[in-house]
Amino acid sequence: MRDRLPAVAGRFYPGEAGALRRAVSELLAEATPAAEAHPVLGMVAPHAGYVYSGGVAGAVFARARIPDCVVVMGPNHTGMGPRASLRARGDWLTPGARVPVDEPVCDAVLKAARGLVEADERAHQYEHALEVELPLLHARNPSLRIVPITLGPLDLDACRRLGRVLADCLPEGALVVASSDMNHYLPDDVTRKRDRMAIDPMLAREPAALFEVVVREDLSMCGFIPATIMLEFANARAARQAELVRYATSGEAFGDYERVVGYAGIAVTAQPSS
Repeated sequence: MRDRLPAVAGRFYPGEAGALRRAVSELLAEATPAAEAHPVLGMVAPHAGYVYSGGVAGAVFARARIPDCVVVMGPNHTGMGPRASLRARGDWLTPGARVPVDEPVCDAVLKAARGLVEADERAHQYEHALEVELPLLHARNPSLRIVPITLGPLDLDACRRLGRVLADCLPEGALVVASSDMNHYLPDDVTRKRDRMAIDPMLAREPAALFEVVVREDLSMCGFIPATIMLEFANARAARQAELVRYATSGEAFGDYERVVGYAGIAVTAQPSS
């Protein structure tokens, strides 16, 4: 399989290597110093353009020691490919960097999740939800290897099954990142209230409650399926705490609060923060 070329460089984040390094460095420097970072089982991180959500993404990624193996899961915005698509071969290129796929772990996931997850590159070809996370993750750990999964509609049982598959297949210390923006295109005050409906069950580490409230309240959290799977994985790996590292809306970027998108950075750990 050929390497996966950048699809949104120059639009969602800087398209030139030096400018991207500077932007990522600034986003991470605004957050918790690396020396204070600690192991994290799972995360929720936003995937909008850096000018909108980069501060939230930088804060949550700076909070963790990024391991060598990271599963990056995001929603399928394009509708291409099967409902659960794993790009099991072909490095991911970003301006100035090459992020390899963790092929042995990908193969183990495909085998264990047969009938649910398929090896597929179509869903990843133009999708931005995983790509925008990679420069930040790679800056935190240049030895990063990824397991990239793009997800369409799954029911709760399928989400829980995939979370348990990841808990069984991933090496000790692996991280699962759920790429998700929160509520879309309502006034700022309404967005914050609706986002809290989804944030609360994530902080309680309750995957079923998250899934059910998003469906029941018709919340426009685009990555609730990846987040549900991440929580199931983290609970299977003995998660004990979830923390809202940072929250913002797009209104804070340019001052337009009439039609915003919410962004939450959440870290799930196996031990309480000191």
